[in-house]
Order: sequence, then C-alpha cells, then structure tokens
Amino acid sequence: MKQIIIITLIAAGAFACAAREKPEMKSQEKPRAVAKTEAEWRKTLTPQQYKVLCEEGTEPAFTGKYWDNKESGVYRCAACGAPLFSSDEKYESGTGWPSFWAPIEKGAVGEKTDRKLFMVRTEVHCDKCGGHLGHVFNDGPKPTGLRYCINSAALDFEKGETDKP
Repeated sequence: MKQIIIITLIAAGAFACAAREKPEMKSQEKPRAVAKTEAEWRKTLTPQQYKVLCEEGTEPAFTGKYWDNKESGVYRCAACGAPLFSSDEKYESGTGWPSFWAPIEKGAVGEKTDRKLFMVRTEVHCDKCGGHLGHVFNDGPKPTGLRYCINSAALDFEKGETDKP
C-alpha cells in the first residue's frame, strides 16, 4: 500500500510539472492586441513586473507602491498601458494590495480559473496583452460585491482625471 501511495505522488508531481506553461503571456485562449515574445517582455519589464505579469507571481502584501495610494487617476497595465482601473473604484480592503470593486470599463480585464496552491480562485488579466494582474473575489463592497485584488507591479498609475473611456 505504501508503494502505491508513493508511486501515485510521484506520478502526480511529474504530471503537474509537465502541465506547466512556459512563462509567456499566453495563458488565455484568444489572440491579444499586444503580443511579444518572452525575450521582448523581459527587455521591457522589470524583473518584478515580469514575475507578476508573465509568470503569474504575487508580490508580498503591503510592499507594492500602490496598495495605499489615495491620489485620483487611472491605473494602467504596466506591460501595455491599457487602462484597467480608476481611483474612483479603489477602496481600502485591508489586504495589502490595491483593491477595486470594478474595472474601469467592461472588457478591460479578463478572467480565468486558477487552481494553483490547492484552491480554486479567479485570476484576472489584462484583456489587451494577457498579463496577469491578480485575482477577483466575491467579498467586496457594494455595488458589485467584488474585490479585484491587484499586484502593484502589474500597474502604472496616471495621476489626474478619472474619466472613463
């Protein structure tokens, strides 16, 4: 019995490693308006941005530059510059990451199921380039009840008007 358990664990680990995708912004099915090779992304992004946007990494809580930003403006994708979130929808969630109750407009972000770390979550990505932004949860404030928990490394902030496109 012990041998069967060990063999099952080894096989599961091998399958999991084989199923991993190469670190490129290709985890979504549809073609992207902005598509670059791994080398091109590495050239244009910082190592932290690459880890988050291309390898679906997460920055430690309370360390990103925008988690407590209170200025008015628009949060854009750090990879392609697409507008993603407005400061009008940003709120303090207490999690240590920038949190928003809605994207700047419908279609700005896409979603996919994330089954990593032994849980099921909903990953959000930039719909223009496919870059990983963070996750969305159903524990946010009204009117949507959503909490878009976003990595600062995936964002650039443009101070000023928050008018939606």
